[in-house]
Amino acid sequence: MRASLIQIAVDPDESVDSRRRRAAALVREQRGADLVVLPELWPVGAFAYESFADEAETPDGPTFREMSKAASEAGVWLHAGSIVERAPDGRAPDGRAQGGPDQDGTLYNTSLVLSPAGELVRTYRKIHRFGFDKGEATLMGAGGELVTVRLPETTLGLATCYDLRFPELFRGLVDAGAETLVVPAGWPARRREHWTLLARARAVENQAYVLACSTAGTHAGVEQSGHSIVVDPWGEVLAEAGTDEEVLTVDFDPGTVATTRERFPALKDRRLGLETPPATR
Repeated sequence: MRASLIQIAVDPDESVDSRRRRAAALVREQRGADLVVLPELWPVGAFAYESFADEAETPDGPTFREMSKAASEAGVWLHAGSIVERAPDGRAPDGRAQGGPDQDGTLYNTSLVLSPAGELVRTYRKIHRFGFDKGEATLMGAGGELVTVRLPETTLGLATCYDLRFPELFRGLVDAGAETLVVPAGWPARRREHWTLLARARAVENQAYVLACSTAGTHAGVEQSGHSIVVDPWGEVLAEAGTDEEVLTVDFDPGTVATTRERFPALKDRRLGLETPPATR
């Protein structure tokens, strides 16, 4: 299976429309890949908080339209990164009922997955919002559903950026059948070592591939880490990008997941439902 991670640069002097067109052109260039992945919030920038409301769109909006044409012309499965979604009602963007206290007009950090025909197959609203008491954490709603996507070669488990710090989310994805964990991000350069460490940890503990696609450039003055990375189920780095805009392409064997889990069946030794003893003085 061939995956291409597009580590696109976010330049504040480039318009959102121009970046959409440029990203679409990069997707079209990946003909021959099975899966193409874009980063988190690449149309507007993951740290451009003041632009979130103005640039919010529906899942059938301008980003989807550009990506739909590009995916169908390239004939690839496309994880189109994420957009700032303005939800019109209490349903997920693809029409399914979704958990969480949705309200009209709520913003979400929403990933779009498109088929080679350019159709919207699944969406994922980011569950863990970054910022603590500011930024994304206060401007956006939290998703309430683990999402997997079945491809012909493998089952994807979807997560976004800050989600990478929460291993229980990935355990849930594995329990739901995920074999390849896809993590678009807008990860800051000052915490790059965490990015690569956590990507490898999620691969090892879940015996799964991790495809982690970050941005290059600068979002609202925050330098981005770059270093998109592909990790195999043993934690070996198959490919890693640098800090500039780059397309990282790697061939990998999805069958390695089953082989790894069979030869080293650590997941079978999980002990769930343990009781917590009362605190002692």
